[in-house]
Amino acid sequence: QVQLVESGGGLVQSGEFLRLSCAASGFDVEHHSIGWFRQVPGKEREGISCLGYSEYNTYYADSVKGRFTISRDNAKKTVFLQMNSLKPEDTAVYYCAAALGSWRPCLARAYDYWGQGTQVTVSS
Repeated sequence: QVQLVESGGGLVQSGEFLRLSCAASGFDVEHHSIGWFRQVPGKEREGISCLGYSEYNTYYADSVKGRFTISRDNAKKTVFLQMNSLKPEDTAVYYCAAALGSWRPCLARAYDYWGQGTQVTVSS
């Protein structure tokens, strides 16, 4: 059974940083696709960063490029999202997701397993 558990969300001020973690069980984060998505009420879930088996398969949405970094610790089966220079428009519920396959496009419909989400709020 696959379980993804996010942590690290919270309330910060504009310009500050947060580091999200996603602990995976029952899933091989090293050889398959993992990603971070976010959603605000009334909008579709947005793929903001995804990582495939190869480090060359890394995607960042334009809105976070240069500020966010996705990484993983294979031994700990944990995926991270380092979020720097946070902006109020980054406020959302952030979800960790996983999909079988060495690379999946960073689209919500392409991912099979989801965490429960963690709230990130950035005040101005």
